[in-house]
Amino acid sequence: MGGEIADVSPEKNQLVVKIISTALNPVDYKMIENGNPYWKYPHVVGGVDLTGEVVEIGSEVHGFNIGDRVACHTNLSNNGAFAEKAVVDSDVTAKIPDDVSFDQAATILCAGMTAYEGIVQKLNHFQKKSILIHAGSGGVGGFAIQLAKELGLKVFTTASSYNHSWVKQLGADIAIDYRTEDVTSRILDETNGEGVDLILNTVGRKEATEDLKRLTFSGQLAYIAGGPDTSDVKPFTLSPSIHEVALGGAAHQSGSARARRNLAYMAQELMQRVKDKSLMPW
Repeated sequence: MGGEIADVSPEKNQLVVKIISTALNPVDYKMIENGNPYWKYPHVVGGVDLTGEVVEIGSEVHGFNIGDRVACHTNLSNNGAFAEKAVVDSDVTAKIPDDVSFDQAATILCAGMTAYEGIVQKLNHFQKKSILIHAGSGGVGGFAIQLAKELGLKVFTTASSYNHSWVKQLGADIAIDYRTEDVTSRILDETNGEGVDLILNTVGRKEATEDLKRLTFSGQLAYIAGGPDTSDVKPFTLSPSIHEVALGGAAHQSGSARARRNLAYMAQELMQRVKDKSLMPW
């Protein structure tokens, strides 16, 4: 469905962006189907990721000019990317480097930033050697594999056998078919019964709970779609560290200026990797 909406204008700390490219993420179609408690109805425009050109600048915005090429993971509480223009907050917006296309920049926002937060910012990879990344052929998983290899980690990933060649092209060392193999047994076999140092779980609470069996002593688990049930973990046994990965929704709602600026920082870091050809955007 399509329709006409009123023209947009910026508040003092905002930009108006002429949208060139957007991405369709799971959060987009889930919100379109199920709604969002933060929306004020009628909520007209969905879409959290956008790239485009700055066409209007708020009175207190610094560091941006008309015509700048920008990328933004927007506030899903507001009208979003599936339109000709959008209003975005300047502090969460990043400039697109030369030699990075609008399409490439749009591709790395939600999925890439989620992977970056989990792999680079949440998990402590100092002196760690191995990581299990679930759903390596998915958007978050695919970026996570590349970032983990950049850090020098041995990467295990789950994927259907059909996608094994793809995840290995991204950098995975060992691909496990979760449909036909016992993931826990395979991980323990490959690690001499130790388990992996790090896990990024993109699947859900049940699988995150199973991940506790795949984790080495004092290992770390980062999750996106539900944390593990740790009630069976006795004190001073596994000693795991558990990390919740929460991207734009949490940052926009947190009230933290630093968390908001981190959205722009992560986008800039990922786009620079695309420019340097150290990260494949698709």
